[in-house]
Amino acid sequence: MRAARAAETAARHSYGRLLSWLAWQWRDIAAAEDALADAFALALTRWPVDGVPSAPDAWLLTTARRQLLMATRRERLADDPRLTVLWPSDQDAQPEALAIPDSRLRLMLVCAHPAIDVGVRSALMLQTVLGLDAASIASAFLVKPEAMTKRLVRAKRKIKMAGIRYEEPEHADWPARLEAVLEAIYATYTLHWGSAEEATGRQLADEAIYLARLTSTLLPSEPEALGLASLLSYAQARRPAQRDALGGFIPLDEQDTDLWDRGLLAQADALLAAAATHGRPGPYQLEAAIQAAHMEGLKTHSVPWSDMARLYESVQALAPTLGAAIGHAVAVAHSANDPHSGLRLLDAIEKSRVADHAPWWAARARLLAWARLDAAASEAYRRACALTADPAVREWLTRRLDSLRQRDKGGSLGSLV
Repeated sequence: MRAARAAETAARHSYGRLLSWLAWQWRDIAAAEDALADAFALALTRWPVDGVPSAPDAWLLTTARRQLLMATRRERLADDPRLTVLWPSDQDAQPEALAIPDSRLRLMLVCAHPAIDVGVRSALMLQTVLGLDAASIASAFLVKPEAMTKRLVRAKRKIKMAGIRYEEPEHADWPARLEAVLEAIYATYTLHWGSAEEATGRQLADEAIYLARLTSTLLPSEPEALGLASLLSYAQARRPAQRDALGGFIPLDEQDTDLWDRGLLAQADALLAAAATHGRPGPYQLEAAIQAAHMEGLKTHSVPWSDMARLYESVQALAPTLGAAIGHAVAVAHSANDPHSGLRLLDAIEKSRVADHAPWWAARARLLAWARLDAAASEAYRRACALTADPAVREWLTRRLDSLRQRDKGGSLGSLV
């Protein structure tokens, strides 16, 4: 059991780093994936017998390298004497833990190569660099898992057939690839909200913040890189207040603002201010500004809903995402003190985009309850519950539904607004 837990921990925390390093060194994503899978399979066989190595990541890396070298020997270099120089000995099985600082970002830039279809670049990064499965990636991009699997397979085939080189692009080429990289980092962070497993959520959040900070440091003249680092820092600053002592979910407008991480808030403010000096606003900067305004408003008990509605309009003009449309509808409703104004905006969104989208149903339920359309609100809360993966959020939505039922029996509106 200890060996299995150690392998699971290594897979959760190190898969992306190990795969990035192997793929970068061998210039072959598919081969690196196969070799690393073989290494994990061998770990589950060997570790229960030999004991868990002192450096599991290094053991896995060495074993995967051996698998790649064996495959190379079989396929191309059976008689090449140079191969024996590269061949690892048994004494190499547990080298000191390796530091792989920037391989992930390098591989992300490769995945953003102009020859790869724009629509799959970010998804390819999530699978290749972070080791996420197609189903998780599909949920981040609001598509069906089968469709995402096909896209990823085609992309990898194209990399191999087109002979796309695993070379770090010139610094001048980075801005052209930046959008896809930032999109992948943002998707990584948003996935942690939907993770029912706290450890997995923490890892995804930490990975995303690390990569966002690294990107903004390497490209300090790119305001959107700074904006994304700011946005994720604002979100992460709220993390200590998101759960109660029993792990229950606490929505933003009910959080104890004294629990927010002041250090992260200061960093987020500084990053957003640095981005603003460039005079080139973009979606991540605007989203960060919305977060800053909302959080400051909650601290001062005066949320600037009108300002937030205008910021959401600007976001939608640049990047008409579903999340921005929902946020805009809620902000408009509060700005006008009229739930129907928000409901009209929510209902104007194409139905196929929101039918299986839990946040849309939750926002609609909230506005319907505010409008005292209780039957419709109850149905919306039920749909939101059914579509929500996180048990804590699902329990919170269920309590809202129960409160609505109590109101039907003569209770007050309470916290439903």
